[in-house]
Amino acid sequence: MAEMNTDDGGGGKKKHGKKRAKKSSTRIDMTPMVDLGFLLLTFFILTTTFNKPQAMQLTMPKKDENIPLEDQSKVPADHTMNVLLTKDNTVYWYFGMADPTKGALPALNKATYGPNGLRKVLIAENNKRHGAYDAIEKLKNEVATGKMPKDSLGKKKGDFFSDKTRKTSILVVLLKPDKDAKYKNIVDALDEMAICNIGTYALLESNEVENQMIANAQTYK
Repeated sequence: MAEMNTDDGGGGKKKHGKKRAKKSSTRIDMTPMVDLGFLLLTFFILTTTFNKPQAMQLTMPKKDENIPLEDQSKVPADHTMNVLLTKDNTVYWYFGMADPTKGALPALNKATYGPNGLRKVLIAENNKRHGAYDAIEKLKNEVATGKMPKDSLGKKKGDFFSDKTRKTSILVVLLKPDKDAKYKNIVDALDEMAICNIGTYALLESNEVENQMIANAQTYK
């Protein structure tokens, strides 16, 4: 707070018949500013602690060039789902390979993000292969109810997808953003992989054939 001290230098008495002008001095009390500084410092420390970056845990395959060809996982083309991410929050998807030298190109299916879009398609397709979505959801529920330790969930999921009776028929998803896709679209697509319990997926670049397929689909929409 500011205070003003006044001093007439003579107790208000006249000197030589004239009244002297009063002198004023200003003093600013900085005590409240110190309290405000501590409050701001506490606020910034707390908000910095609470605002932690969110990260997605990814399990990357081991690169081993010495694995024999017969031991490598072979997935049929009809079990490989290609998800093309493009502008306007639009998603296209198809099964198989887009190779014009091996016949007609596959038809593109259009979807959007959210429960009734890409997620619905992924859950349905994943459940067609040994009920993969429902099986992983059951494991998650066991963790949530305390029937199974959380640390063992990753191993259980790995055992399910690596089982010899199903690993060659499990759904494989290839995420392929084009030059018009937004970073948010890629993050949303990766989130859908976790939500839909997709065991195997990869992030690749769309090729020229797929870019042309997207352009044709946008032209004749």
